[in-house]
This record gives sequence, structure tokens and C-alpha cells, in this order.
Amino acid sequence: MRMLRRPVLTLCATALSLAAPVALAHPHIFVDTALSVRVDASGLPVGIEVTWKYDELYSLLIFEDMGLDPDYDGVLTAPELAEIQRFDMHWIEGFEGDLYASGSDGRLAFGPPEPISTTVDGGRIETRHFRPFAATAPRELSIRAYDPTFYTAYDLTGGVHAPAGCTVAIEKADVEAAQARLAKELGSEAADTDDFPEVGDAFADTVTLTCEAGS
Repeated sequence: MRMLRRPVLTLCATALSLAAPVALAHPHIFVDTALSVRVDASGLPVGIEVTWKYDELYSLLIFEDMGLDPDYDGVLTAPELAEIQRFDMHWIEGFEGDLYASGSDGRLAFGPPEPISTTVDGGRIETRHFRPFAATAPRELSIRAYDPTFYTAYDLTGGVHAPAGCTVAIEKADVEAAQARLAKELGSEAADTDDFPEVGDAFADTVTLTCEAGS
């Protein structure tokens, strides 16, 4: 399975694969996403805080997999909440956090994720983490949040936030073109989770960030 590549997702993949025809089963997980850009004193971007709010079904499957919320009320006790902290921060080597940024000189690298919090609201798990840039970033960036395999769909429902001195423009994905590309790459063959074409980028919005020099 290719998405966040966390061991805990195995149960979720199995359950969801039984719920729909395989070729139509993507995406499996839906995440309301928010991005918040941080800058230094000079106004240069230093990293991005990422908020993931998972859909109710995925959250429920995580609860079941971890033996939490036995009364199914969507509310965790303090010990249960402590147990679920950082559940989605166990990334295997090579996983890039489904967050991509580039400048005029090409793609930018991120450092390891820095966990901030994990909460539960209305039965949905919400996590926050910070992705620092590995090197100095330019003042104008292109940022995209997507899973290449489209196993997970990231929607910028939470918005893109930047401090004073920065402007944000969002170009929405051309969903019709993305679906046409997916249909072309699938052809007449059904695709399972392991060989689903990497079309996630086609469904991703593009964020352009421009930050002015600080005073």
C-alpha cells in the first residue's frame, strides 16, 4: 500500500477495499487540510505547519485498530487521547509527507516532521505538525499537498495561511482534466492499490506564496 505508509493503515486499506470495486476505490481516505506558513525575521519562509483532519470513517477505523473509543461516541478519554498522540508520525524512509514545495531553482527539501498535537473533534482525528525547510527557501514558492498514488485526497478546506508581508494565491485543480488523465492511464484494466497510476498531482491545488522582505 502506498500513501502515508504507516503500519496502522493496513486495517483501513483492507476494510475500504471491500467496500467498493477496486478500480473505483480511489481515493480511500479524505483529509481536510490546512497549511500555515512560518517566516523568519527577514520575511523568508522557514517552513509550513500542516493540519490534517481525517474523515469520520478513517478516524473510526483508527480507533478500532488501536482499541480506542469502545462506546463509539467519538470522544476519547484522556488516556486514550494520550495513546493516539503522533499515531501518523511514523513515516518510513522515502515518504515525503505528501507535501511538495518548489522555487525558481527547483524543488525544495523539507526536514523531518515536528509533531505539534493530536486531537479528536466530532469523532474526527485532527493532527498538526511542522515541516521546516532543509535549507533557505526563496521568497516565492509553489506549494502542493497531495498523495502521488491518490490513495489519500487532500482538500485545502482549512485554507492556506501566511503572516503579514506574504500573499497567497490558489489555483484550483482542473478536476475534469485530472479525471481524463486517470481514465487514460487506467485504460480498460482494473488497478489495485499496488499498481494504481500516480495521478495525485493532477488533482492537487497549486498554492503560490510570495513574501516581501522584512523591515
